Amino acid sequence: MTSTWAAPAASRPLDALVEVPGSKSLSNRYLVLAALAEGPSRLRGVLDSRDTRLMAGALRDLGTSVTESGSDWLVTPAALRGGATVDCGLAGTVMRFLPPVAALADGPVRFDGDAQAYARPMGPVLEALRALGVRVDDHGTPGRLPFTVHGRAGLPGGAVDVDASGSSQFVSGLLLAAPRYRLGLTVRHTGPTLPSLPHIAMTVEVLRAAGVDVDDSRPGIWHVAPGAVAGRDVRVEPDLSNAAPFLAAALVAGGTVRVPGWPTTTTQPGALLPALLERMGARTALADGVLAVAGTGAIHGIDVDLRAASELVPTVAALAVLADSPTRLRGIAHMRGHETDRLAALATEITARGGWAQQTSDGLVITPRPLAPGLWHAYADHRMATAGALVGLAVAGIEVDDVDSTAKTLPGFVGLWAGMLGSPA
Repeated sequence: MTSTWAAPAASRPLDALVEVPGSKSLSNRYLVLAALAEGPSRLRGVLDSRDTRLMAGALRDLGTSVTESGSDWLVTPAALRGGATVDCGLAGTVMRFLPPVAALADGPVRFDGDAQAYARPMGPVLEALRALGVRVDDHGTPGRLPFTVHGRAGLPGGAVDVDASGSSQFVSGLLLAAPRYRLGLTVRHTGPTLPSLPHIAMTVEVLRAAGVDVDDSRPGIWHVAPGAVAGRDVRVEPDLSNAAPFLAAALVAGGTVRVPGWPTTTTQPGALLPALLERMGARTALADGVLAVAGTGAIHGIDVDLRAASELVPTVAALAVLADSPTRLRGIAHMRGHETDRLAALATEITARGGWAQQTSDGLVITPRPLAPGLWHAYADHRMATAGALVGLAVAGIEVDDVDSTAKTLPGFVGLWAGMLGSPA
């Protein structure tokens, strides 16, 4: 059992520099491509978290060597072998990126994970593999974990339709493995919406940087040519979405929070954060790679479509419940299939603490009201836990029931949070 964590309230304006570790999204994409490359890759500044360790462990089980030296990881590819069981934990990048890779192994690969992972949708990528001639056995609810992918040599590839309305990861997983398919792969999205497009752009960018030919000139269609994947020496950008609760803290407590290493150009969805925080009352400045966010304690509600950056929603929702006017968050129905049903979880926790949050067909409407202390449930979800910490800055007596869930993407969160509060203006 995990003990509850008393989220500290802010007693004075902030003046803090917070160094955020590497991007989970980039780390796991680099790891997959390094396992498929023609030669070794050195990945510098890899995020050391549960999700990246699950990815590295899975790749080792499939035959790849991953040697760690601090945050520098050396990845040496080898022939992909079957007979393994991949532990996905609760990591969407593992459960959705690796089945197309496992289709290239020389035998069956079983996929399993945490109990909460059984609720996460997997059907689109599994049906896409079946359409490409790959045998996939369900061991429980069809389209959910656990399942087995029967790899075979010389998978032809070709063309496949996929409904990625539930997650852009279905497209990214197919694209990452595609250069190793004999004919490459054309992926066509057939669903009504496509969330998190920046994450697909990120996948396309890392493929091209590894020498892979990708044509994304037609909306909703991607063609990856067959060919070699180059081993690389690459540095991982800081995780901009993990920076979100720290930078947002400046709006709640007042003062300034700075994050170094902020890129001037990036495909990370977290790049949308400064503009969002400005709309909610912050002042932001980027100088010499350091993003500074300043606030006065005043927060304004907004009406915004966050389908391109849904991972920022828990942070924005936590700010919204402390704002001076209502907030409407749109375009995020797919969040019902994240680590937990984040729309239901946010509505439940905000309401339980005295706020008002109503689910809509594609999002949330949050109306600020005075909040009461009490337990904030994390639902084994790292971003729900950090949202509770953010609310706790303004509401003394908030306790988060599973702050250790932050280790999924941000180990040491509690220490970083305490360090931020320990540097008063």
